[in-house]
Amino acid sequence: MVERLLKAGHDVSVFNRTRAKAEPLAAKGAKIADKLADLASCDVLFSIVSTGKDLEQVVFGKDGVASAGKLPKILVDCSTISVDESAAIRKQLKEKGADYVAAPVSGNAKVIKAGKLSAIVSGPEAACKTMMPLMEVIAPRGVAYAGDGELARVCKIAHNVMLGVVIENLIEIMLLTNKMGVPRHAFLAFLNNSVMGSMFTAYKSPALVNLDWTTTFTPELLRKDLDLGLELAREMDVPMR
Repeated sequence: MVERLLKAGHDVSVFNRTRAKAEPLAAKGAKIADKLADLASCDVLFSIVSTGKDLEQVVFGKDGVASAGKLPKILVDCSTISVDESAAIRKQLKEKGADYVAAPVSGNAKVIKAGKLSAIVSGPEAACKTMMPLMEVIAPRGVAYAGDGELARVCKIAHNVMLGVVIENLIEIMLLTNKMGVPRHAFLAFLNNSVMGSMFTAYKSPALVNLDWTTTFTPELLRKDLDLGLELAREMDVPMR
């Protein structure tokens, strides 16, 4: 994601809690910040972490961005976190005079490199319009505006619940047909050429044909997202299991 911004000619400073992960970007033009507080002077600050607690720590922790005594004009978070956690962070940022845009993305590292990342954003319309050109560089396949507040969080949680359901179902029906004697490649080719095929099923097919179980998204993070979706369903009285 950073590389795409650099290639587009933007001035980018980066920080990673594991510095070694950020160092290769220096050779491509990025400036590595020694501490999070060094990023407080950025016009737009992007973050992507695993959980809401991580984001809270990154922004408002003892050595977080806010420890500099000021904040960027706009904070854009691309993580997948709960609606409540996002709303709480939004409230704190607003009290400190900073705009907050929720901008979760869809796609793993290979998708990003292929230029097929997509995203959805929500927050103050003016802030979203300001950061949109940057987001479109990161996610050239498309950036949708959901509206104000945490609506983008709702969309990403729903997206990841569907992801979990689809991959589970895809593997189960493939195993069923395979045990009945159908070659994996034949069934998946048929599926992908039908109305049931999708970019996702086509993308996963080579791995399923070759029984390549290389992890592209950890079970722990997917379970977190499924739990977030089921929690929302309970709150809204939507029967999901």
